[in-house]
Amino acid sequence: MQHPIAQEAIRSYTQVDVHSDAAYASSHRLIQMLLDNVLNKIAAAKGYMLRGTVPDKCENISRAVAIVEGLRLCLDTQAGGDIARNLEDLYDYVERRLVQANMKNDPALLDEVASLLGEIKAGWTAIGDQVANVHTMPAHSSPSDVPVVG
Repeated sequence: MQHPIAQEAIRSYTQVDVHSDAAYASSHRLIQMLLDNVLNKIAAAKGYMLRGTVPDKCENISRAVAIVEGLRLCLDTQAGGDIARNLEDLYDYVERRLVQANMKNDPALLDEVASLLGEIKAGWTAIGDQVANVHTMPAHSSPSDVPVVG
């Protein structure tokens, strides 16, 4: 078991590291970081739920809801069209399921939303890989040479 001062130092260092990453991250990377963070909050909430640690469970679910709400508010439904509207609906569903998981103390609901968000994260990562490939293509290549993952 770590000493409380050591735990706080580690937590502070982690926050500085996250803030440093966020300060220099692309928009794409920021979304990846938010998805990582929400999945971590859901996993932590599930652990606290299974141990019966209600205050920590509630805090982590509340933070997860706030992150999902932030993701939803970042959507540009005008430019993003149907994809953005579908994501908006999905984020709304995830928020409602997180609240239900908290109220019912149901870890299966947390698993459900973690799975949904995990799929979004995987898709987002694939998009990032394509973007990275476009930026590192030889001069004679064009973006249309990059295969579309779908």
